[in-house]
Amino acid sequence: MSRVGKMPITIPADLTIEQRDGKVIVKGQKGVLEERIHPEMTVVIKDNEVRVERPSEDRFHRSLHGLTRSLIQNMIMGLSEGNVKKLEIIGVGYRAELKGKAVVFQLGFSHPIYLVPPEGIEIEIPTPTSVVVKGIDKQLVGQIAAKIRSFRPPEPYKGKGVRYVGEYVRRKAGKANV
Repeated sequence: MSRVGKMPITIPADLTIEQRDGKVIVKGQKGVLEERIHPEMTVVIKDNEVRVERPSEDRFHRSLHGLTRSLIQNMIMGLSEGNVKKLEIIGVGYRAELKGKAVVFQLGFSHPIYLVPPEGIEIEIPTPTSVVVKGIDKQLVGQIAAKIRSFRPPEPYKGKGVRYVGEYVRRKAGKANV
């Protein structure tokens, strides 16, 4: 039995969850999320609890079991608490600022980089060297944070670039003076 898949998910009081046309739909005050579930997985909703069941002990069914449960858990957590990714910008002259809906990054290139966040994503700039990505969809929040990081990933010599808060960047020694 999948250790992740067999755990029940408790539904908070302010959320409603339903299953329709092969999709699980979660509604809350922050919005609505839906996820298509594999037809062989069974989602059972009763008594403020969601359980995911699988038809057999096949390797494929075992892998889908934990995945399906995690997807539903992420939807519920996103609508009740929200998802947040924090990034930090390190480097002389590297900064970010909000201009209307767009975020403008100065990352050492000859041009600024503009990013307009998609629907459902909110980007905050508390200081010019920190970026906070918020939203209800965990996958989309992570994808936008990874896209921002890809503009200038941290380099191993000086550590300059965009990195997640708390991310460890392994540093290399520079040229040896022999």
